[in-house]
Amino acid sequence: MKKLSLHDLDLKGKRVLMRVDFNVPMRANGTIVDDARIRQTLPSIEYTLSQGGKLILMSHLGRPNGKKDPKYSLLPCAKHLSSLLHKQVQFVSDCIGEEVETAVSQLQEGQALFLENLRFHLGEQHPTMQPDFAQKLASLGDVYINDAFGASHRKDTSVAVVPSLFDKAAASGFLLEKEASVFSSLLLNPKRPFYVVLGGAKIGTKLNVLKSLLDKIDGLFIGGGMAFNFLKAQSISIGNSIFDEKLLSEAEQLIKACNDKAIKLWLPKDFYITQAFTDQTEVQLATAKEGIKDGWQGMDIGPKTVEEWQSALGNAKTIFWNGPLGVCELPIFAKGTEMLANTIADVPAMTIIGGGDSLATVNRLNLTKKFTHASTGGGAALEFIEHGHLPGIDALSNR
Repeated sequence: MKKLSLHDLDLKGKRVLMRVDFNVPMRANGTIVDDARIRQTLPSIEYTLSQGGKLILMSHLGRPNGKKDPKYSLLPCAKHLSSLLHKQVQFVSDCIGEEVETAVSQLQEGQALFLENLRFHLGEQHPTMQPDFAQKLASLGDVYINDAFGASHRKDTSVAVVPSLFDKAAASGFLLEKEASVFSSLLLNPKRPFYVVLGGAKIGTKLNVLKSLLDKIDGLFIGGGMAFNFLKAQSISIGNSIFDEKLLSEAEQLIKACNDKAIKLWLPKDFYITQAFTDQTEVQLATAKEGIKDGWQGMDIGPKTVEEWQSALGNAKTIFWNGPLGVCELPIFAKGTEMLANTIADVPAMTIIGGGDSLATVNRLNLTKKFTHASTGGGAALEFIEHGHLPGIDALSNR
């Protein structure tokens, strides 16, 4: 990467303003369900503290829409980080203002301060609505570090505006650097066969990525809710399963493009179906050949699909997986995703996973270390693949 790295900066005695992505799943009582994003940022945090930097951490959590909301407080993240570091991380109840400035001024070398949720201010997601927000954040630091790969596809103030206010002192953290390196190599020179497995509910957010991938891949596996657009485009009955009627023609075109480019397209052959979005409902098995009857909806890929996909994936040399293949919120519909996770983890290939739900599954199954790379970004990973760069990286200082 041609951007400055954390290693390039002299941190001793400097106020280091670091953007992290601690937007982690959290229960109502403040218990963190999956701390992968926090753990993967530890190398940058520990290095900064060891170099005598005065660390100021900032992140967002959830969607509080510019208003203070206790359920979106980052205090539980600050406490959890303290336990991981075995070192006290101070917390302040805002991210700008007099209280914050005082806390920053009292920081000593090797100490860390965690700011409250950036999205408690409208200026984070809407820079023009609070034009002084960027300057107030920037004034807290002498150098800026972006280690929030999962947020780097956004043009939020802390990601894309604040770094531009640091003259030759806005650098990437170790996690951001690693993520960018992995996805660059994935795009430039993947070992073949290169297979992509895509799931999740919404096809609209992934169509452009699918199109950009067609010149790079050898095979495409589509599951989750987005698969029903492709099945319906082939006149297969999908019952009450989710689909986007406006994008049916796009699905048809993508199927044709795969045929034209001799790219093997795998769609589900069977599904577990139900009439209600609950784990206390009747479940049946349906096949693509017979279709899904009215009043029923597909919730997970079935055993024939799993068996076929497991066999095909075993031949891969590179696999990129993004998005769950069923409704993983309900344990009875997480089996397909879990079985594919185990399969991909055991394939002797370069295996990369990205996306919150699929990553959470891998973490829950203790498979993370068996993947070549577990990305902290879902949307960021897809946009990097599509465009080859991200706003949060573009804004950093060149070497």
